[in-house]
Amino acid sequence: MVIADTIFSKIIKHEIIADIVYQDELVTAFRDASPCAPIHILIVPNFLIPTLNDVVEDHEAILGRMIILASKIAKDEGIAEDGYRVIINCNKNGRQEVYHLHLHLIGGCLLGPMLVYRDI
Repeated sequence: MVIADTIFSKIIKHEIIADIVYQDELVTAFRDASPCAPIHILIVPNFLIPTLNDVVEDHEAILGRMIILASKIAKDEGIAEDGYRVIINCNKNGRQEVYHLHLHLIGGCLLGPMLVYRDI
């Protein structure tokens, strides 16, 4: 399996230290280095899918694993009952910062509005 050279691939390969909460053959989950809530965990595929636009049918098992893992981690972190948010940003206007598909699992507090439009 080839892993592209992104900051996330370096975390997946343990070349960069991160607080990894889960890893298997398909996905890796780790705490965000700059969290926006008490619980902010990123779930990424172990190989490069740059954006949500690059997902194909062959990725179904990986995407399913990412969603199921988000639910499991939310329970393990104690935020499932009160609620949490799952976000996938896509491209520039979606504010994607790392072009390695990733899911944000965010919770542990009352979260703000889903989206605030600002003409920037």
